[in-house]
Amino acid sequence: MAGRAQPSGPAGSGGGAPGLLPLLLLLLSAAAIIPRGDGQNLVTEDVTVVEGDVATISCRVKNSDDSVIQLLNPNRQTIYFRDFRPLKDSRFQLVNFSNSELRVSLTNVSISDEGRYFCQLYTDPPQEIYTTITVLVPPRNLVIDIEKETAVEGEEIELNCTAMASRPATTIRWFKGNKELTGKSEVERWSDMYTVTSQLLLKVGREDDGVPVICLVDHPAVKDLQTQRYLEVMYKPQVRVSQNYPLQGLTREGEPLELTCTAFGKPQPTDMRWLRVDDEMPQHVVVSGSNLLISNLNKTDNGTYRCEASNAVGKSHADYMLFVYDTTATTEPAVHGFTQLPNSAEELDYGDLSGTSVPPTASTEALPTVQLSNASLAFRPDSRAGEDGAIRSVDHAVVGGVVAVVVFAMLCLLIILGRYFARHKGTYFTHEAKGADDAADADTAIINAEGGQNNSEEKKEYFI
Repeated sequence: MAGRAQPSGPAGSGGGAPGLLPLLLLLLSAAAIIPRGDGQNLVTEDVTVVEGDVATISCRVKNSDDSVIQLLNPNRQTIYFRDFRPLKDSRFQLVNFSNSELRVSLTNVSISDEGRYFCQLYTDPPQEIYTTITVLVPPRNLVIDIEKETAVEGEEIELNCTAMASRPATTIRWFKGNKELTGKSEVERWSDMYTVTSQLLLKVGREDDGVPVICLVDHPAVKDLQTQRYLEVMYKPQVRVSQNYPLQGLTREGEPLELTCTAFGKPQPTDMRWLRVDDEMPQHVVVSGSNLLISNLNKTDNGTYRCEASNAVGKSHADYMLFVYDTTATTEPAVHGFTQLPNSAEELDYGDLSGTSVPPTASTEALPTVQLSNASLAFRPDSRAGEDGAIRSVDHAVVGGVVAVVVFAMLCLLIILGRYFARHKGTYFTHEAKGADDAADADTAIINAEGGQNNSEEKKEYFI
């Protein structure tokens, strides 16, 4: 029958022709259309195999009665008839044959081998059952593309991971160090293969410098397939001020003071300078590179001294508040010296400002570290300065209260005066024309007016 594999060689050729005739008859009978049975005596399992590996197909009989077992491919060509292989494909090899099982292996499996394979048992009626071979193809290439090889802290960069030519489609996962991130994936299908691209948007900070970004693939055909790229992040300097002398105790009049400024960043700071906040630097202060030295302290040195450092990314600073005590002062305050604060809220994540810890970095260059003394581990304002600030706050409150009372009193006075003048408004009268109301005409009224022109000295005016 067309589409069926036939035994090799003509029936009468060679010395073995009589032995091939029964086999030919059996194959012809197998070519007939066999009705699908319920498969109650046949058992098989589906097979999932990675491309290039070996697939094993097993046709088993529960209650064997010596019936003939054969295996057919998806095109219904006979692969094995009992222990004989009519199909000329050497990748199929007999693993086991008995009255109850026919087991065949298929080496170097490819996508074209995927499909249904049929187990047939010649009983009355004949029985048939099928097994499905599924071929998995792992991604052939895994690549991370990064938008910028070098980023600046605070920037958002784009990374793309592509897994090409897999089956089924892969699932891509992102990790930054040990933290899993969420990306956005797109799937493209080419014939029977899938290409998956995942996009990740990442806002980087200085803590990300040297941290690996990992693209990991979840696929049934492969385990632990991943690739990674190391982030390179540039950031502005982080500045620290340490007190070298006095190591402990108070900063008293007449004694020396030595401070050291340390800064690190990426790239390393190229400019570092000392200045005095809100005032000029005293002339007797000696600045040498990162060091500041006052050989003879006095009260005029009180103030805040700032160390500034800058690189190609930006500028940062750290402050030191100096309060010079009398030579007779013996009690060490609870708080002394530093008022060092982070340059931004982000720096709060890079270790305790009161310690010497340095945030991790991937740079191979040695970063400077500073061993701070006990006196330099307090970074809060001086206690006396705090008291002065409290007194100034109280003075401002008192002055504000007095001004409010004065303004209120003036408003009340204006209201009272306004009401007084409004109530005393009236008509203006004089006694010059008194008695003229009874006159018959104007001339008589002028003549009868009391006093006339002769009594002008006795005229008086009244407000009624």
